[in-house]
Amino acid sequence: MTANEFPPLETVFKPVLTTREYCYYSNFAEQTAWLHACKETGPVRPIRIGRRLGWPTKAVKQLCGVA
Repeated sequence: MTANEFPPLETVFKPVLTTREYCYYSNFAEQTAWLHACKETGPVRPIRIGRRLGWPTKAVKQLCGVA
């Protein structure tokens, strides 16, 4: 994945981010994000959508210091 594939976080308005997007914006490895989700210890609590994880955009923006 390259930085060109992700828009600036300030311009993202969808309610939930994918794990890949979350990891890009928060600078976590995907394995770390999944570990935090399993143990419920991470800075952002994911939303389970079937077998996938969704990360609330509002919480990710707060974590990254974006208004």
